Amino acid sequence: MKKYEPRFGRSRPLAAAGGLAVAAALGLASCGGGGNPLGNPDNIQNPPGQGGQKLSFIYYQKCINPIFLAQLQTNINGTIANNTCAGSGCHDTVTGTGGAFRVVQGAQPVDLANPANTPDVVRVSDMYKNFYSAQGEVVNGSLTQSRLLAKPQLLNVLHGGGLIFTSATDPNVKLLAYWITHPVPTGQDEFSSAANVMFTPPDAATGTCNTQ
Repeated sequence: MKKYEPRFGRSRPLAAAGGLAVAAALGLASCGGGGNPLGNPDNIQNPPGQGGQKLSFIYYQKCINPIFLAQLQTNINGTIANNTCAGSGCHDTVTGTGGAFRVVQGAQPVDLANPANTPDVVRVSDMYKNFYSAQGEVVNGSLTQSRLLAKPQLLNVLHGGGLIFTSATDPNVKLLAYWITHPVPTGQDEFSSAANVMFTPPDAATGTCNTQ
């Protein structure tokens, strides 16, 4: 199993500032987490997908990353609120307490049509960090084993942020499910142009995100 040592997911020491400690505590409460906010795993587990296939970066960037930034309704033991997955106390890369899955809120889209954005360049971008972290919560092709989808639905697994998606017909669930079940062809990298078929029309720049 390959391990990736993230350069971006460490929480700030609470002793650094009293204000940060208060903010972190409030965020933690809003996300329904608990325990030591500094006790997150140091490594993101990223098992290889079935057959060595990779998930599409361009579909993630256009269709999946926005889900983590959107205001979503949460239900934590009957308490209804609105929050973002990338919020403080949840999965924010700096102040989050939501385990290994982290989101850089200010990650900017990467123009893959620009020749200057080679794979090496893209792989050090904040958007790629988000992609890589999300991919670490996925078992390619398996919706029930992929915690990125199972946890916010409370499908036989606990989620500190509570119930986010109440139905498989939720538009966000459909986007996540489509991404998980449509890896790029075997032998091609995550930037493969084959992923254009995941959009209608089949163009990542102009097409809409397919869900079926």
